[in-house]
Amino acid sequence: MAWIVLVISGIFEAVWATALGKSEGFSKLNPSIIFGVALVISMGGLAYAMRTLPIGTSYAVWVGIGASLTVAYAMITGSESSSIVKILLILGIVGCVIGLKVLH
Repeated sequence: MAWIVLVISGIFEAVWATALGKSEGFSKLNPSIIFGVALVISMGGLAYAMRTLPIGTSYAVWVGIGASLTVAYAMITGSESSSIVKILLILGIVGCVIGLKVLH
């Protein structure tokens, strides 16, 4: 169960990171609200997962999922450039996250 919560928390990390960028310094209401809600869910899930999973592994998986999804979303929406090298590097992060799960 902790792994499922951790993955969902990583997804919410991508949500709050994206909303933070769209909030333009908290000057836009809707993205600011989405940021706050997603942040609480993401951190709460990370804290829950850390009750049973090692701290280092939990944090690395959480950040890896969040970072990968954030940059993938930015590339898909066109707000960030994409390239084969960038995609391969993101897939490397995903591979490392999977490796941490397999080793646990």
